[in-house]
Amino acid sequence: MKEPDPSSPLTLKDIARQAGVSLATVDRVLHNRPGVRPDTVRRVREAIERNSFQPHVAAAELARSRARRFAFVMPSGPNLFMMQIQSYLGEMAGWLSARRLAVEVIATDVFDPSVLAASLESLIGGDYDGVAVVALDHPSVRAAVNDLVDAGTKVVTLVSDVPSSRRNHYIGIDNIAAGRTAGALVGRLVGPRSGKVAIVAGSQGLRDHAERIFGFNQVISSEFSNLEVLPVLEGRDEDERSEQMLSRLFGKHPDIVGLYNAGAGTQGVAKALGDSGCEKQVVFVGHDVTVLTRKLLLQGVMDAAISQNPGHEARAAVRVLLSLARGEPILIEQEKIRIDIVMRDNLP
Repeated sequence: MKEPDPSSPLTLKDIARQAGVSLATVDRVLHNRPGVRPDTVRRVREAIERNSFQPHVAAAELARSRARRFAFVMPSGPNLFMMQIQSYLGEMAGWLSARRLAVEVIATDVFDPSVLAASLESLIGGDYDGVAVVALDHPSVRAAVNDLVDAGTKVVTLVSDVPSSRRNHYIGIDNIAAGRTAGALVGRLVGPRSGKVAIVAGSQGLRDHAERIFGFNQVISSEFSNLEVLPVLEGRDEDERSEQMLSRLFGKHPDIVGLYNAGAGTQGVAKALGDSGCEKQVVFVGHDVTVLTRKLLLQGVMDAAISQNPGHEARAAVRVLLSLARGEPILIEQEKIRIDIVMRDNLP
C-alpha cells in the first residue's frame, strides 16, 4: 500500500487509501452515518488517529493563501539538549507539512542581550506568524519580544522565560522547583559531611538558570547547614570555559563535596571534576539526559540528572504557536513539561 508523500498535506483520499476503503466510506465514518461495518469503522478511525488527521483543520489550512511560518531562535554552539530539541523539530516534518507549517531554526548568541535582541528585531516584518525563543531576561530582549508581539507575531519563550514581557506563553519546566530538587539531591547524597558546594551556570541572566540557582540555594540554606554554597561560576554553557573556571575553584577549595551544574558545558565540568581527583567524593547533579550525561551517569561520575523531555518541548512549542495563530485555546495540561529525576538505575 502506497503511503502519502510526507511533504504534502494529508487529504481524505490519503486516509481512505491507508484504510483500504472508498472516499465515500471515510465520509460516512466521519459523519457517523449508518451502513459501515464495525471493522471498517475501526480501520478508518485508526488511520485518522495514526496521522493525527483533523479534516476541518486540514481544509482550513489548505484554504489559506500561504503556509504559516514559525521561527525558533535557539542558542548557537554545541548545546546537546538544544540540539535534541532541533532534532525533534526535524522529525515533525510530515506533521508540519500536513498543516501547511514551515519551521525555521535561527541560531544566535543567547548569552549576549544585544545580539539576541537584534536577532528578534530582525524577525519583525519578516512574515513570521510565530516565534519561539530561548530567552535571556534582559530589558533589551524584553523590549524586542514586546515589539514582535505588537507587530502581530505570536511569541512563546522556550526553556528560559521572560515573564515580565508580553510573550504569549512559556514552554518549559518550573525551574525553581527543578533547582530545589537538585538541592535536595545534593544535600541528601552528601549526607552528614561538612564542606562546600560549587555551582556552575551558563548565565544568571538566563531566567531558567537564575531560577534553578535560587531554588537550589533555598533548600541548601534552609535544610543543610553543614554545606556552604560558593559563588556561582558563569561558564556560558561552554566546555572549555566551564572546565577552566571549575578547575581553579577546586584548587582553591579542596573541601568541595557537592557540585551543581545548572546548565550545559557538562563535558568541561566533568573533566574538571575528574582532573581534581575527587570525583568519588563529590556529589554531582546536573540537567538533562543526553548522550554525554547518560555516559557520566553510567560511569558514576554524575549522580543524578534533572530531566525535561526535549521532544515534548519541541512539539508543545509548535502546538502552542499553532493554537495562538488560529485563535484556539491552549491545552494547558497537554503542554505542561514535567520534571524527572534520572539516575543510573532508571536511565530511559
